Amino acid sequence: MGTRRGKALVTGASSGIGAAYAARLAAQGWDTVLVARREERLDDMAVRLRSGTGTAVETLVADLSHPGGLATVASRAGQGDIGFLLNNAGINGYGPFAELDPALMAKVMNVNVLSVTALARAAVPAMLRQGRGTVVNVASQLAFAGSLPPRPLPERAVYAGTKGYVVTFTRTLAAELAGSSLRIQVLCPGLTATEFHRSRGEAPVGGREQSVHADGGMPVDQVIDASLAALDDGRVVCVPGLPDVSPLEDLSAAELAVRTAARGSRG
Repeated sequence: MGTRRGKALVTGASSGIGAAYAARLAAQGWDTVLVARREERLDDMAVRLRSGTGTAVETLVADLSHPGGLATVASRAGQGDIGFLLNNAGINGYGPFAELDPALMAKVMNVNVLSVTALARAAVPAMLRQGRGTVVNVASQLAFAGSLPPRPLPERAVYAGTKGYVVTFTRTLAAELAGSSLRIQVLCPGLTATEFHRSRGEAPVGGREQSVHADGGMPVDQVIDASLAALDDGRVVCVPGLPDVSPLEDLSAAELAVRTAARGSRG
């Protein structure tokens, strides 16, 4: 058993990026608080992490699209002992916007936007008081694909919009907290070898064993490697598989140019 690092809260911990990231953090000595909708999967994972790493594991069965579930997890995140928050839970709600069920649309926005914001708000004050802490919010490369048509990309207006929020929220929060010792990151994976595309989000994928959607994608461990390396390097935006960061620098320059031009047009 390695040195204990503190407690990490991971949402969407029952599969995919969340499960693999939680396992990596536990291997590094983090005790974990695992949050997901699927109780059996959380219980199985807790057994594996406890036996494999000797760390302490809590499980919270919660649906972050429901106010009660979010309130329960936010209360736990705000108890003052969370040193690493991974806001990974997300659902896609893919499909034509004009045909999207309003209830599913609200669910996508509640999970992808409201829960990310609320849990960060719950955890960050204590991190600031303690003088340390890490927040990783999982977005998507689709946040940067706004005007591209579907096929081969999914019909994604609401999903991409929510992930665009996560990118902007995280970058702006990182700028606000730049004078602190907190590490803030938005992780923007592309297609990843998980079961994410096997459900639009109305209900979780069934079964106790993880699966992988037919589309394949980048291995999950490579996504986590990229995230951890970016944290070590102090990079706020992490796009796994991006060979260099110049496109992100160009994006920042373009944003500055737009703001400068807009200020100059007033008179």
